[in-house]
Amino acid sequence: MKQKGINSFANQRIWVIGASSGIGEACTKAFIKAGAKVALSSRRTERLSTLAQFGGPEKTLVLPLDVTQQEQLNCAYQDIQEAWGGLDLLLFVSGVYTPLRADNFNFDIAQKTIDANLLGPMRAVGLVLPDMLKSHTGHIAIVGSVAGYSGLPKALAYGPSKAGVINFCETLYYDLLPQGVSVHMISPGFVATEATAQNDFEMPALITADEAAKEILAGIQSGEFDIHFPKRFSGFLKFLRILPYPLYFWIVRRFVKI
Repeated sequence: MKQKGINSFANQRIWVIGASSGIGEACTKAFIKAGAKVALSSRRTERLSTLAQFGGPEKTLVLPLDVTQQEQLNCAYQDIQEAWGGLDLLLFVSGVYTPLRADNFNFDIAQKTIDANLLGPMRAVGLVLPDMLKSHTGHIAIVGSVAGYSGLPKALAYGPSKAGVINFCETLYYDLLPQGVSVHMISPGFVATEATAQNDFEMPALITADEAAKEILAGIQSGEFDIHFPKRFSGFLKFLRILPYPLYFWIVRRFVKI
């Protein structure tokens, strides 16, 4: 049994959370270009308003929010329901990243990372799920990271948050496939964004946000659950996760020079 894809994004009602920059911005532009109605959310109102001009008032809604605030999510979803009568696709892209290692571990940073990266998508999914279950249709797409596959340097909080996203998506897929609701787990490698600009090391197989958006839209259209890219990097990390730990740690130390 294969889950449903989306033949065309034209007139699809899409909510992009984390739309103001990076992958979210690139996906938003691609959706608008494809003729979708897009609700844009993030904390940066000015950038959302600028981005909304690509689609105009008939095709876009600007709904600023903080993903750690349930009431703000509630209000935004209510606005979508009132304007469009429903939602076809939730794309959750929003996330935070602060490099952390054991010698500079900060619990406050870790707590904020988990709150935004893991509890954030859980809040949003919990909001849209009842209506999707009622209609037995809809798509839930969550951007995680290949950093969630297994432990990597400088990801002492980010990695666990994305590992949680992977587990969450896997369980959602299992539960929702019989209900007609599609789940898309998106695991990018290194993408040139404001977040990765913090990295002080060479990022293998680095791609642009536009390239990432192309992969995401194609994966959702074809109904893929596991959307990961670029394959030459994400495939290698998938292989690493099945190796015995001594070999895994040796390879990471050998090839990750940080």
